[in-house]
Amino acid sequence: MSTASERTLIMIPTYNERRNVGPLLAQILEQGTDFDVLFVDDNSPDGTGELLDDLAKEHAPRIHVLHRAGRQGVGSAHQAGIHWAYSEGYRNLITMDSDFAHPPSYLPALRAAAAGYDVVVGSRYLKEDSLDDWTPFRKILTRVGHFLTVTLLRMPYDATGAFRYYRLSTVPAGAFELVRSTGYSFFFESLYILNANGFRIAQIPIHVLNRTAGESKMRTRDVATSVRFLLTLCAEKYLRPARHRVSAPAHD
Repeated sequence: MSTASERTLIMIPTYNERRNVGPLLAQILEQGTDFDVLFVDDNSPDGTGELLDDLAKEHAPRIHVLHRAGRQGVGSAHQAGIHWAYSEGYRNLITMDSDFAHPPSYLPALRAAAAGYDVVVGSRYLKEDSLDDWTPFRKILTRVGHFLTVTLLRMPYDATGAFRYYRLSTVPAGAFELVRSTGYSFFFESLYILNANGFRIAQIPIHVLNRTAGESKMRTRDVATSVRFLLTLCAEKYLRPARHRVSAPAHD
């Protein structure tokens, strides 16, 4: 089997996703033999962690599970998974949701689009029909969030989605160490830092699906927290730009 540096790690945070993780993993493994998977589980009460341990044994050594003591936030889970990827020597990392919002069939295209780039974002805004499966309320909420990140942070990307590729061989761990958010703000904060430091970012269009099993984890207070943090980040963009600088520039 090839080494971690030659393989692509797919990192997936989970919390009460027992009904989804088995079918999701099966579809991921169909996309190629050089994909490894790391699940980061926050001690799910529904037994997701135990099921993941069984799946890891069944598909060893390609599947890994990182167990955490409790629900610490999706951004915190991404940070833990990214740190694990660096520590294990992976040079290519993909992150995605556990609820089938990001169809695994996009994985090869996301990785292929990384040629010449440091980051690739799966965008819900490059095609008109990308959100057709979502409820009107969720569409409005997502589009408002996109408008705010584009307007306030001056980033022409889908900055609030989790379906991304990171080239860890060119993006230093220090870039992620600058991220403070432990919740949903992690997504636009991390992309803002990567963009501000000159890392090369590409996008591919994706069609996102609505959840068919389990419940959404986003709460009203998560939305309010994200808006407040976005305003803070916008102020820092002009008042404290050095706050988001990586010590080693991306590209001269």
